[in-house]
Amino acid sequence: MGKKIKKEAEPPPKDVFDPLTIESKKAATVVLMLNSPEEEILAKACEAIYRFALKDDVKKLLRELDVMNSIIAQLAPEEEVVIHEFASLCLANMSAEYTGKVQIFEHGGLEPLIRLLASPDPDVKKNSIECIYNLVQDFQCRATLQELNAVPPILDLLKSEYPIIQLLALKTLGVITNDKEARAMLRDNQGMDHLIKILETKELNDLHIEALSVIANCLEDMDTLVLIQQTGGLKKLLSFAENSTIPDIQKNAAKAITKAAYDPENRKLFHEQEVEKCLVALLGSENDGTKIAASQAISVMCENSGSKEFFNNQGIPQLIQSLRSDSEEVREAAALALANLTTCNTANANAAAEADGIDPLINMLSSKRDGAISNAATVLANMAMQEPLRVSIQNHDVMHALISPLHSANTNVQSKAALMVAATACDVEARTELRNSGGLEPLVELLRSKNAEVRRHASWAVMVCANDELMAVELCRLGALDILEEVNLSVSRKNKFSEAAYNKLLNNYLSLKYSLTGYLSSSNIISDGFYDYGQINPGTKLLPLKDLCLQEPSDLRAVLLVNSKSDVSPPPSMEDKSSDIGYGRSISSSSSLRRASKEKTNFHFSTGFGSPTEDKSEPTSGRNTALSKSTTKEKGSRKGRGKREEEKVKEEEEVATAPKLAGEGSPDKEWYPPSDPDFCVYVYEVTKSIFPITNIKEQIEALAKYVAEKMGGKVSKEKLHDFSWELHISELKFQLKSNVIPIGLIKKGIFYHRALLFKALADKIGIGCSLVRGEYGRAWNEVKLMNESRKGLIGALPPPEVYIVDLMFHPGGLMKLRSKEADLYRYL
Repeated sequence: MGKKIKKEAEPPPKDVFDPLTIESKKAATVVLMLNSPEEEILAKACEAIYRFALKDDVKKLLRELDVMNSIIAQLAPEEEVVIHEFASLCLANMSAEYTGKVQIFEHGGLEPLIRLLASPDPDVKKNSIECIYNLVQDFQCRATLQELNAVPPILDLLKSEYPIIQLLALKTLGVITNDKEARAMLRDNQGMDHLIKILETKELNDLHIEALSVIANCLEDMDTLVLIQQTGGLKKLLSFAENSTIPDIQKNAAKAITKAAYDPENRKLFHEQEVEKCLVALLGSENDGTKIAASQAISVMCENSGSKEFFNNQGIPQLIQSLRSDSEEVREAAALALANLTTCNTANANAAAEADGIDPLINMLSSKRDGAISNAATVLANMAMQEPLRVSIQNHDVMHALISPLHSANTNVQSKAALMVAATACDVEARTELRNSGGLEPLVELLRSKNAEVRRHASWAVMVCANDELMAVELCRLGALDILEEVNLSVSRKNKFSEAAYNKLLNNYLSLKYSLTGYLSSSNIISDGFYDYGQINPGTKLLPLKDLCLQEPSDLRAVLLVNSKSDVSPPPSMEDKSSDIGYGRSISSSSSLRRASKEKTNFHFSTGFGSPTEDKSEPTSGRNTALSKSTTKEKGSRKGRGKREEEKVKEEEEVATAPKLAGEGSPDKEWYPPSDPDFCVYVYEVTKSIFPITNIKEQIEALAKYVAEKMGGKVSKEKLHDFSWELHISELKFQLKSNVIPIGLIKKGIFYHRALLFKALADKIGIGCSLVRGEYGRAWNEVKLMNESRKGLIGALPPPEVYIVDLMFHPGGLMKLRSKEADLYRYL
């Protein structure tokens, strides 16, 4: 602005001291000169100190000399303007550093600086507002500024003819209006009118950005927003933002909307003013910063249901287009907006899919920005809540794309990735893809997370993945059950999903559940491949069935296997059985080989215990569909008889080249569990003879007698010790060369053999019963029956009574659970 011209000094009278020229290189001397009453000396001293203060180390020296009091004293009203100019300039430079700010504030410099804002000299105004701007960066100074009623004089500076003064005033207002009290003062002093006028004046376009920053702060107050809306200022603001050609102005306008829209009432008012149209227009900007700001504003505005609905047709297609931007920041902001738009909104999720958003969203899962990955995963999870969209997402190889996010070190990414697994792994094919891609290992590790949300979502994902036995077994092998057990022991770490996931793992890995808990409920349906290893302690690993089958026989308790995966045919003679059911060892007869070859075609390694198509060859597949499936099987047999005859020759030719069953030959051969022809016959017979019985009690009695008959018949309590079942089991172990014994081969069975067989057959024909393991080789089945005397009565019925089924002493007998007879059966 230029330096002011001082008046020519008049020649001194003859009776005064002659002029003395002083040269000094000491800062202390110049500081002393500030105490001089002569204006010219003061001006020169201030100018010297100013030049001196431009050096950093000099500022430090001035602070040490305690010069602040002397400089602030020169701001007194009685001092000349030129003194005010250089003193305020010195303070402006000193205030650029934190220590200088503190000293100016502590020495009371703020009040005289505010007074100088009304100075007639523009340089004084400029220096004073610059110093104030530096000071108000500290919250203490801002509070004092409000007490000194500084807002009105600062607003007056907006009328200055000097752009630098206007700019500094706007910058200062931008800082102080972060405080609610200052915003109220600005509103009460018609500050919004001044700001809107600046925006309306094209000649002041260099001030528009800073003016918008102040407006953005002020719009956070509902009262201010209502005021500006009532005066028509809000429409002007939105129109200004939409029609401006300056990217920074559009960006700041969108930011102003974002800040204000965090308040629900403000969002409502914005919606009434159709702010959504402005934001959609800003999405079309070529400037990345504007696109980001508009996307962020949409993210906040869509908390309003009306806004969320508006963006369904206008906004979502543009956001999807932004997902293809070269800018990572643009893609991240667009994904955030889509995440909020699609949350709990199926229409928006469909709109995102219709706009071809699935492919770019999945591509974003490999982004370098954690925020982009989290946002994209959230959108995909929201979309996957609908089955048609979930199928589309799965078809884009999403499980493989999730592996990297699951390995992320960022907890937000981990959480969203696990949530997406929970949303997409809802069928066998998706879970198989996840397992084959190596996704189960990092998912299980997330169960250990210290972050509550990560643990919760990981537990949810594990619960979904454990929906089939093969996945449950694999997850347990990876340690999921042990981790969840540990988590559930902690009051602070457990959650509903961790408990549900633990139960789901056990309920879909019944072999492990029975070994750990000794209990299977009526809803735990025993399927083919179930094996009873016996009781194990928590934390003990249960070996897979394959490993148990390939072990040599020992004196350990026999492992009981349930497997009905075989053609229905009369059981072969016992002479052939020992060599017929191999465990990876050689088979002695060609007939056995033919049967083994046929059985081998009925198993599929990928499912462990048989492919889904094997149900066609079962005599029954369990529950109340057994009879119809058996009929289907018989019809299929008649249709395929000609084909089987053709295949028979081929099978016999294969015998010559098949040296051994899978498992003993090449290590690449498939392994499959041993078949149990006798158990297959049992299933067929109970389906045919017991399933049609309509009275549940009679069904239970008939099945109990059938089981007892197949396991050695009735045994009296007195002769129980003479029932040589141990020898029989040992002989089977020797014949089979394994500890694993198919349940159908046991012809002399004690309590736990009979209870398992009863449960397995009951599950096949739909009789609800539990299996309970006791001590000393005891096990029993519990069933629930309604009291006959209460049938047909009107009104609330009592709960059914629980009975234990007698399979040993009086086969078919039912004993009330809490009775002396039942206690004797369980413990004697």
